[in-house]
Amino acid sequence: METLTAKNNTRLALIEKLRKELPQIMELDAAKWDTTYQDGALSRKTKRLMALAIGLRAGCENCIIAQTMHAIDAGATRAEIMETISVNMAMSGTTGVGEGLKVIQLLDELGL
Repeated sequence: METLTAKNNTRLALIEKLRKELPQIMELDAAKWDTTYQDGALSRKTKRLMALAIGLRAGCENCIIAQTMHAIDAGATRAEIMETISVNMAMSGTTGVGEGLKVIQLLDELGL
């Protein structure tokens, strides 16, 4: 079974290929993301935890991996990430549990 950290590396490599194939579109997306996730009324960390919850709810593995990594980079702790999973579980039921397991696996792989 491929680790989630390996999937993240593959995801990043494919995004780089997409940047080369569609540079203008990816530049616009990057500007949107940079603006969206800036500190404002909500901190960058809070926004990344919100995005993680949405990715969990959507069942998007790439989103779950990426937003977990972004949340960590923004300073989120394991406890904050686990609370994010708990909110998703409250809203999503057993599918929230299943998707949350991916985050736990990733955190364990990262030693967090």
